[in-house]
Amino acid sequence: MDKGLAIGLIIEEYENAIKENPPFASHHEGCSVIREEFEELWDEIKKKKGQRDKEKLTKEAKQVGAMAMRFMIDLL
Repeated sequence: MDKGLAIGLIIEEYENAIKENPPFASHHEGCSVIREEFEELWDEIKKKKGQRDKEKLTKEAKQVGAMAMRFMIDLL
């Protein structure tokens, strides 16, 4: 995947998230959301190489990126 597409997917995910959910209320909340999204990505990564789903990996990675970006925008 090229850099431009990856960034575009993260921005799209971020924009969807801010439409559906209020800003993070605290650093703890933001970290918890990032951790939850990371754990979902990690669950897919832990599967055997041939059993990993590229679409699911992409989905979870973009959610991690979007929530990290949201943390920076909402809380820093």
